[in-house]
Amino acid sequence: MKFTLSSGALNSRLQSLAKVINSKNSLPILDSFLFEVANNSLKITASDSENIMQTTIALDSCEGEGVFAVPNRTILDAVKELSEQPLTFDIDVEALTIKILYQNGMYNFTAQNADEYPRTTSVPDGATLLTIDSSTLADNISRSLFATAQDELRPVMNGIYFDLTADCLAIVASDGHKLVRNQNFNIKSDTPASFILPKKPATLLKNTLSKDGGDVVIKFDDRTAEIHFSETVLTCRLIEGKYPNYNSVIPQNNPNKMVIDRKALISALRRVLPFSSESSQLVRLSLAGGKLELSAEDIDFATSAKEQIVCDYTGNAMSIGFKGGSLQEIINNIDSNEIEMQLADPSRAGIVVPAEQPENENILMLLMPMLLND
Repeated sequence: MKFTLSSGALNSRLQSLAKVINSKNSLPILDSFLFEVANNSLKITASDSENIMQTTIALDSCEGEGVFAVPNRTILDAVKELSEQPLTFDIDVEALTIKILYQNGMYNFTAQNADEYPRTTSVPDGATLLTIDSSTLADNISRSLFATAQDELRPVMNGIYFDLTADCLAIVASDGHKLVRNQNFNIKSDTPASFILPKKPATLLKNTLSKDGGDVVIKFDDRTAEIHFSETVLTCRLIEGKYPNYNSVIPQNNPNKMVIDRKALISALRRVLPFSSESSQLVRLSLAGGKLELSAEDIDFATSAKEQIVCDYTGNAMSIGFKGGSLQEIINNIDSNEIEMQLADPSRAGIVVPAEQPENENILMLLMPMLLND
């Protein structure tokens, strides 16, 4: 069997797929990519047994059809250093040998029998379908990943929750201390449906989805999701269980509102945070008039820091404490020039939103406060 394809196309697809493969696998065959040649195209599969990613490349020329497995390190190292050029694969499927011819040389190595490679089971017909723009999905996942938990007792908190309702699609992540909710009002369904996407496939999507648009189609049932985008399919096992009612923890009446320059607040936090207690990372926010005062101290080492920033504040003078590292993560994951902080009192969660919401979307982040010892 012989076929020819572009080295650049092969390398870029292999680099994306390689992120699926674990460093240690339960089955030795999962250290390899599965190559399937048929109908003038090459389908490449990578799997860690729970997540399966497949991509298809059109071939420049093709003689014969067949299936074989290629050790991932060997093929990645072989094509990574090549400049853009045609590669000709010459495979003896019986003897399991691979010869790759390129402009100034050739590689010879051994293939593996593909019979042991686990077969993919597709999501059955009648599953729920969801279509979302690839750049929107990539943004929502990037914005949410940091808020997922690492909780062995409550595995449902370890993923990103997709909640499709009659009003909108909400993409939610929370670890019990912080929460991110992205609402998209363009996507809705009269039949409510939901699933919890684990962290690994979410990270794979974040790294491989293109920012230049195109649709992503997600087909899911109770156990599995099949995600189709630009000649690639990612099939993953979902986290099973009931996600907590995230809307119930968002405080509704927050009369104290502060609008502030996002970059100025990040810079001030970076300067003040190193002076807080290493164990608690407590940073106090004191609001009055048109000023925000950030302060932190570590009594054990007799260090403290204070900084004032101008802001637009309406409400009663108040002080509230937050974990500085978590507050920093939240502000870093909002993409707007100004942010608005909505507060009720020092014992209730603080809400952070962009001062201007994207069109047909609503982004909200929430952080639980810390107790202040006055």
